[in-house]
Amino acid sequence: MNFEHLRTLLAVVDEGSFEDAALELGISPSAVSQRIKALEGSIGQVVVRRTAPCTPTDTGAVLLRMARQIQALEAETREELGVGGERRTATPIAINADSLATWFVPVLAAAATWEDTTIDLHVEDQDHSSDLLRRGDVLGAVTSDPVPVTGCRVEPLGAMRYVPLASAELCRRFTRGTRIDWARMPVLAFNAKDELQRRLLLRHGVDTSPPSHIVPSSEGFLASVKAGLGWAMIPQTQLGTELADGSLVLLDRRGHEDVDLHWQTWTLSSARVERLTAAVRRAAEAGLRSSRPADRPPIGSPDAHDLPHRRGQVSR
Repeated sequence: MNFEHLRTLLAVVDEGSFEDAALELGISPSAVSQRIKALEGSIGQVVVRRTAPCTPTDTGAVLLRMARQIQALEAETREELGVGGERRTATPIAINADSLATWFVPVLAAAATWEDTTIDLHVEDQDHSSDLLRRGDVLGAVTSDPVPVTGCRVEPLGAMRYVPLASAELCRRFTRGTRIDWARMPVLAFNAKDELQRRLLLRHGVDTSPPSHIVPSSEGFLASVKAGLGWAMIPQTQLGTELADGSLVLLDRRGHEDVDLHWQTWTLSSARVERLTAAVRRAAEAGLRSSRPADRPPIGSPDAHDLPHRRGQVSR
């Protein structure tokens, strides 16, 4: 199998079109088309959907994973031989927005010192980020999926805790006596894949849909809760003094949810992958909760009273 053809497939998928891939590779769009056709001819299957943007077929995803692995090994080999020059190798990673805004930040600080690497972050829900590994889009992913993708290895990182919060005014408006009107109180969702709020509603016997607002930003999500737009499950580590000063109210002391996170990477003997994994592991140890059930006291218990400040207690 011709590696130039695989490199071209990589460029087409990453750049999104044959024309942009041609610019990236320094060749003509016609040459890009010829290479892709030759690759498809050699295996007898279509590897790229000619859409906008171009996407790999299932067969193309398998080849894409191999192409990225070869690219990573080639870069390390050139570096060992002293012929790598100043070129940096892109390292694509899948990460959920809440992790990116909280415990994952030290990984970015570590990456800032890596002179041979650039970081390409793909923000995706933790329940779906492993799909990016399957498609060959990334070489590592923070995911809630404990089952390794074919050709990958997985290790547990810890748990993020989410707690149900609302502004004091919103809570007052939708409280009847001592009971919250969960069926009528507006709720937030990060996107259509966000099921955290829905699961808590079901626990309170609500199987209808209250007024729902979509806020696809981790920072904007918390800001919207503070503004009273709706209630939501908020990462514990994003909290400052809001509970202490009463601007936010904890709606259900036992309504927290701990989401176990895992790190999946290719099973590849690569110094870059090992360095990245070590950085992720250190950040998780410092920022995530233990996944052990015994380490999950109910919100409001003495062991969980100081939400944002206890070492290792994070959410989402």
